[in-house]
Amino acid sequence: MKILLVDDHRILLDGLKFLIQSQPGISEVDTADTVEGALAKIRSEIPDLIISDISIPEIGGIAFAQKVKSLYPKVRLIFLSMHDEPYRVKEALATGAEGYVLKKSAHSELLKAVEEVSKGGMYFSMGIQKILIQRMQFPEDERILTDREKEVLKLIFDEFSNKEIGEKLHISERTVETHRKNIYQKTKTNSLVGLLKFAMENNLVGGLS
Repeated sequence: MKILLVDDHRILLDGLKFLIQSQPGISEVDTADTVEGALAKIRSEIPDLIISDISIPEIGGIAFAQKVKSLYPKVRLIFLSMHDEPYRVKEALATGAEGYVLKKSAHSELLKAVEEVSKGGMYFSMGIQKILIQRMQFPEDERILTDREKEVLKLIFDEFSNKEIGEKLHISERTVETHRKNIYQKTKTNSLVGLLKFAMENNLVGGLS
């Protein structure tokens, strides 16, 4: 897998390159410290994955991602950011980006993001996941989720097992599994990160504007 790192801080770029290039499955790690330089390198050789600072100067990370995704839709993209506000995460995901990692996160989180995104998944920093879950809001409209499904979903976000959810809601473990399947079908996802993305797209998270 070929990766392009984009950040205007040279020391950070060199550190990230050293961290990532030693990982299995990584064939090449290139760097660019400007948007113009990044686009030139992409035109020369299209990477599989771009890891970009969301606050890159010139046109900014959001506009850069939009341009990349419009020209090279198969290229996957992870944002690095100092910002943990939900509206910024939503703005980033609207570009088609597959990952959002806080710069203050441990190196292991970035490596996990690379692994998940390279396999076709999505990844949010754990800090981002916790903030989004804390700000979750559920409207009365049952066309999205029924009241029971909302109860189950809240407990899924709190990382309870099916058995524990059943005990809390006084329903069988099999019934919990049915609710879980229905939630994933309705949201067209199969992971916690996918559920959070659905929640943001449907304005179920406070602070998105």
